[in-house]
Amino acid sequence: MKRVAYPAPIQALIAELKRMPGIGPRSAERIALWMVQSKDARPRDIATAIEATAGQIHPCPKCAFFTADPLCEFCADPTRETSLLCVVEHATDILPIERTGGFRGLYHALGGRIAPLDHIGPDQLRIGELLVRVRDEKPTEVILALGADVEGEATASYIAGLLRETGVAISRLAQGLPAGGGLEHADELTISRALSGRQKF
Repeated sequence: MKRVAYPAPIQALIAELKRMPGIGPRSAERIALWMVQSKDARPRDIATAIEATAGQIHPCPKCAFFTADPLCEFCADPTRETSLLCVVEHATDILPIERTGGFRGLYHALGGRIAPLDHIGPDQLRIGELLVRVRDEKPTEVILALGADVEGEATASYIAGLLRETGVAISRLAQGLPAGGGLEHADELTISRALSGRQKF
């Protein structure tokens, strides 16, 4: 018996959608069918937005947050407190902190954390860039806002060891964050309390 399948263009669209994180075969199929069936889908607008985003957005050269300009909105803001530098694992960790309204300093995203089992060492992270920023920008305090799991702790300890040689004050978020979890899973109140209750490292 002949196997019935969608036309090749729909199959190709489903295959591309499945490559996205968090989208399985059934979700990809539903999205693809919505695009070709719904009057409100506007697939050309979606395609244009994706292409524009991929072409215009790049990491900020200073903190690695997303930007379409030479510097991101945080690094380009002259009202930010340059004396405070908050170090996070990923650029996506910046917004949960920013949304609390309790931090007005600058940020530095490492691009991950030290994870030997995943073959990620210090050289694969933006630790060198952090040391350059501390030397050049001379913040009075560096806040290590890293995850409370084993890899986050190891990364924080490694960075703290390097920063102690610079003489800058080092602190880390208070343990209001859930053990074994990252910032993306914490609510704004928890992050705000962790920021205000940060401790010397």
